[in-house]
Amino acid sequence: MKGLLVVLVCLQLAQGAVRISLRKGESIRDKMRAAGVLGDYLRHIKFDPVKKYQPSKGSVVREPITNHLDSSYFGEISIGEPPQKFSVLFDTGSSNLWVPSVDCKSPACFNHAKFKANDSATFTPGGQSYTVSYGSGAVTIVLGSDTLRIQSITVTNQEFGLSEDEPTQPFYFADFDGILGLAYPSLAVGGTATPLEGMLEQNQLAEPIFSFYFSRQPTYEYGGELILGGIDPGLFQGDLVWAPVTQEFYWQVALEQFAIGQSVTGWCSQGCQAIVDTGTFLLTMPQDYLESILEALGAQETSYGYAVDCNGIQDMPALTFVFGGVQLPLSPSAYVLNSNGYCTLGIEVTYLPSPDGQPLWILGNVFLKEYYTAFDMANNRVGFALSV
Repeated sequence: MKGLLVVLVCLQLAQGAVRISLRKGESIRDKMRAAGVLGDYLRHIKFDPVKKYQPSKGSVVREPITNHLDSSYFGEISIGEPPQKFSVLFDTGSSNLWVPSVDCKSPACFNHAKFKANDSATFTPGGQSYTVSYGSGAVTIVLGSDTLRIQSITVTNQEFGLSEDEPTQPFYFADFDGILGLAYPSLAVGGTATPLEGMLEQNQLAEPIFSFYFSRQPTYEYGGELILGGIDPGLFQGDLVWAPVTQEFYWQVALEQFAIGQSVTGWCSQGCQAIVDTGTFLLTMPQDYLESILEALGAQETSYGYAVDCNGIQDMPALTFVFGGVQLPLSPSAYVLNSNGYCTLGIEVTYLPSPDGQPLWILGNVFLKEYYTAFDMANNRVGFALSV
């Protein structure tokens, strides 16, 4: 049966799935460090570390899991008629599409492509204004509708946001212009239709599934691929391990166990949750366990992260996640970031538990570079397989 599934998927990919090449820009964190503004920024946001995890109220929708300081995998879309091109972060941790507006006066909009509504023959203004709060700041958007194109995919009358105000740091340093959310409709600001809903309703996907491949050695020209409408078995080894979605909000699944080296921690004995988020670069973990993992990995907290000895990386233990009864190890070479000889853990803290009270992890690009990931909308499940 598994062999048949692979054959069918290959046929689906050939008949209509769309590949979007992802580019890898320089980390925003590295850009801000070079500009001399990173230290002050990090000190500032630490004043209120749980702000990004507060629940939504009114017209404010909070996306708690995007780490824009490191998120730098992006691809190209166009909006309008004639098409206006934008680079966007394809984000499974949010559900809205937004790009900068020509009316945006924030410095963050000056060096990015801006949508010119008057130049599009198919634009329809919406008028509603919303604030979307990310961990790194709030973006004010005004809704409108227009034609969305992603290569051969065309969605007419797609609702999207036009940003009128963006925080200078860190958005000014981002290589991408906007964000295209790929999470569930329940997360969308204002209850607007998501891009994926538009693709499904207008029969633009070969199958109700999409998948990500992130290269372990990305370049600006090629950082990986997003495949809309299928999966590519040529990009992973063995079979996909499927985990059912536990809450149709983010792509959230149950984490059954977590081990450091050969030692199962027991941290998930009463259950853990993991959000799979392509808009987060780092691996985030429950705050209660931070001290234990820093001790086990020999890391020291600094103003720029949790530092480790670059010469000792090969002796550090693997971090192993268990989904669907299958162990998915993360080697130290994957979770340690080496920036010009300065090594830090690709780990930060998740300050609050998941909505059901269980410890919450977020699997960002540090994890996803190692594991090809498929998002099955028809069966509400996420699949993992070791990337090639």
